Amino acid sequence: MTSSSVTAAVAPPRPAVVLRLLAGRGVFRLSVQLMGLVLITAWGARDYGRFANALGLMTWLNFVPGAAEKSALKTLPRLRLTRDAVAALAVRIAAAPVLAVLAAMVVALVVAPKSDAALYLTAAGWSIAGGLLMTVSGLHRLRGKSTLDALAFTAGSVVVGVVTCVTWAVRWPPETHLALLLGGLLVILGTSAALLPRPWLRGGGVAGHRLLPAYGRSTVLLGLTEVLDVLSTSVVFGVLALSGRTTDSGPFYLALLVSSAFCSLLFYQLKLHQPTASWRLRGTGAAAGRARAGGLLKLVERAGIAFAVLLAAGLAAPATRAWLGAEDNYVVLAALVLLETALYATGLYASFLVENTNSKVLTLTSGTAVVSLAVTAVAAAVLVPALGPVGGFAALVLALAVKAAVLRRLVRRH
Repeated sequence: MTSSSVTAAVAPPRPAVVLRLLAGRGVFRLSVQLMGLVLITAWGARDYGRFANALGLMTWLNFVPGAAEKSALKTLPRLRLTRDAVAALAVRIAAAPVLAVLAAMVVALVVAPKSDAALYLTAAGWSIAGGLLMTVSGLHRLRGKSTLDALAFTAGSVVVGVVTCVTWAVRWPPETHLALLLGGLLVILGTSAALLPRPWLRGGGVAGHRLLPAYGRSTVLLGLTEVLDVLSTSVVFGVLALSGRTTDSGPFYLALLVSSAFCSLLFYQLKLHQPTASWRLRGTGAAAGRARAGGLLKLVERAGIAFAVLLAAGLAAPATRAWLGAEDNYVVLAALVLLETALYATGLYASFLVENTNSKVLTLTSGTAVVSLAVTAVAAAVLVPALGPVGGFAALVLALAVKAAVLRRLVRRH
């Protein structure tokens, strides 16, 4: 790989390219948002609650293959001789869990096609296959083939739109709807993967086997943060189901779509600029990146403390506590969605700066993600049975504040 090609790989994307890519992902996200609104009119609260709970519990799988993309976007711009071998490792590491989930799904569909297990595994297949498509698209962007990324997700939006319209018209059950969504996505995924360079599809060879331990460690640590963050929302869906409030999964899922739509586009924007950031935050640039991250994390921490005080005061007053736990309390839910989105986006950018400095700090971000998951589980167990979706978002906000506080202190100590 020549020095000119290295410079091209780390150059920030042109505004026209960014707009084209954001349009492709934006149309896909919009189609998923509209799908949720349309299907609730087709199925009613019960079936939609099952559908939303299945998708909510399995959303974290979307980020499992994405760990390989995140590692590749950080690593490949810094490599020359082993670039093809590392790219091949990224493809193999991303594809392995997808094949495992799809195999389990096929078994469930054959043995008990109408069971909850089949529904949840089909939702898992949809989620994890979407993550692999993101990884393949990210590798195409590194090759300068950004149009393939936009085309893939535009095609995905067409699949979502067509299947949703037919489901609404003929009232297909959630199991059939998800299976058809997954089938269309797999066709797009297979086409996109086939367009990767042949050396990236054949495997990394001897160099790949030698690099696997180091690259695998980096991939696990980089991807663990996002997986655990999304798993935190899945925990809320689990608590809703266990506390007998499965129908509340619908409102929580719809509210979460608003937050995830913005944060997903921000996350994608960070991916677009990750090769440039990885190059800039090497060596002496790392200190400035960590200092900026520390300031952002302090903002999240202080906002979380203020929210915790207000929540405690509200729960202490019986009238306010009853108001917070009332059904269809969309005003409070909307306010919490805005707060959670702002705090998550700020913390996401801070973690991005920290992770792209060097590999030694990856244990810090992944470790704080474990703390955040634990706090979410405890807070959800306390708040969700009484407050429903409001309690779910309150638990997420509290976990974000604790995560920011812990990460800021660990980075400062480092």
